[in-house]
Amino acid sequence: MTYNTIEWEQTGAAGRLTLNRPESLNAWTAELGRELRTIVEGEAADPSVRAVLITGAGRGFSSGADLKAGFELHEDGGPDVRKELNEIYHPAIAGVRRLPKPVVAAVNGPAVGIGCSLALAADLVLAAESAFFSLAFVNIGLMPDGGSTLFVPAAVGKARAFEMALLGTRVAAEKALEWGLVNAVHPDAELIPRAAELLDQLSAGPTRSYAASKRALNQMIYPQLDEQLHLEAELQHELARSGDFAEGVGAFVERRDAAFSGS
Repeated sequence: MTYNTIEWEQTGAAGRLTLNRPESLNAWTAELGRELRTIVEGEAADPSVRAVLITGAGRGFSSGADLKAGFELHEDGGPDVRKELNEIYHPAIAGVRRLPKPVVAAVNGPAVGIGCSLALAADLVLAAESAFFSLAFVNIGLMPDGGSTLFVPAAVGKARAFEMALLGTRVAAEKALEWGLVNAVHPDAELIPRAAELLDQLSAGPTRSYAASKRALNQMIYPQLDEQLHLEAELQHELARSGDFAEGVGAFVERRDAAFSGS
């Protein structure tokens, strides 16, 4: 199939998925979410693919949701965040976690918001020296979604998870390695070649062993993934009706500091 926002390539047993909206630093739209879900549940799930690499085209992995693209409206007139998360974004994220094969993220540049969630949904995460990770949802009056309220504390613990969620802390690549968010950091020019080497190693490895390990680790680390994704969607839907969200989005579009009121 041909996709508008994602490139899919299979070479032998290795699959490569590239978010392809470089003009927006690969910001997520509903179309990108749908295409990502389609590939994760389709081409990437094919038994001929034994390992998958996810990366971003251009200067970044993903800058998060594309706020300028807007949202589908709910019957109450507000953005239908619940529907978008439950039907598009979250199934794609859960699909990555449940693929019965290794998934590697090669993070080039920013991994922000839902982009950060996608990176951390991978089994192994490689970062370029220029990469950084941020749960920037708080900057527009929202909360982390995409499963990051599970993925982040599992990786970094309570103190750092609250720091990322409440302060929107930007975690540079070397600190991400120190904190346990990523497995390795490489010079920018070496990121994709090193990721390709790892992908080739995994795609030639014992696929059923990898699948069993992943299933068992998922059961141990993320036993309530579906429940947490549902909770994130419900809470985010409520926040999308708040005065602080309206102010946060307005400030983002107008490139000014937000004046939150707690409403």
